[in-house]
Amino acid sequence: MDRSSEIREFLRTRRARITPEQAGLTPHAGPRRVPGLRREEVAQLAGVSVDYYIRLERGRTQGVSEAVLDAVARALQLDDTERAHLFDLAQPTTAAARARRKRPLAPQRVRPALYRALDALSVPAVVQGRRLDVLAANRLGYALFADFASRPHRDRNFARFVFLDQAALSLYTDWERVARDTVASLRLYAGRHAGDPQLTELIGELSLHSDTFRRLWADHDVRAHTTGTKRLHHPLVGDLALDYVVLAAEDDPEQSLAIYTPEPASPSAEALGILASWTSTTTAAPTPEQTRTPPS
Repeated sequence: MDRSSEIREFLRTRRARITPEQAGLTPHAGPRRVPGLRREEVAQLAGVSVDYYIRLERGRTQGVSEAVLDAVARALQLDDTERAHLFDLAQPTTAAARARRKRPLAPQRVRPALYRALDALSVPAVVQGRRLDVLAANRLGYALFADFASRPHRDRNFARFVFLDQAALSLYTDWERVARDTVASLRLYAGRHAGDPQLTELIGELSLHSDTFRRLWADHDVRAHTTGTKRLHHPLVGDLALDYVVLAAEDDPEQSLAIYTPEPASPSAEALGILASWTSTTTAAPTPEQTRTPPS
């Protein structure tokens, strides 16, 4: 992925969503040729010259200061996640930096203590890694979504599951929202690892096989998911509403533990109990060797 085109499209889509009125500007009389803010209006709000902002939107970020990026982020009303993404995209693009980004990333490993924590949890839990890879899960985690441990390593990925597996369409009650959130998470990762060859492969595969993915990828939305609610229609136990929290692993910031819990004494809690009873008698917990991601 080309970083210059990424920053150009990100800034263009961000200013397209803000009207002059929302930005506190008096709109010029007459028809507007572009949706949202014009480049000169963003420059005015950020306190920089029009030429300077145009160079930035064209991806020419060499020498741009943090103060200018902050000013542009405020002008475009970026949230904290979008601001961080802008800073990631504006990182230096020297030949040495590009060469580092093209090197394969070291494989991720789940620590034994985390495997023990997964086994100790009585609710679904999943360890996610780069590119939304599924690195491990407990019995209920696999039973809730999919038996990723039985799939080839390259298919143990939530994005592939959401867009390429028909089971996801019936599992997620609001599949379109889940799809949008999934793409936004991948976009955030892409800003940090634009040269990741496995990411490039994943984006190419999803773009080839999913019209929805291509449409959502072009929106350039970014989002970090740390808490929320998943609404599912499980083929065995029916409707579930599960709150989730995502906890980062201290020794690997690109590895996180997602835990899903129902409201106590709710129909979802009862359904999850039935699923837990079923999985305890029909499946065996996967071993670290089964769930481990192979070297890149």
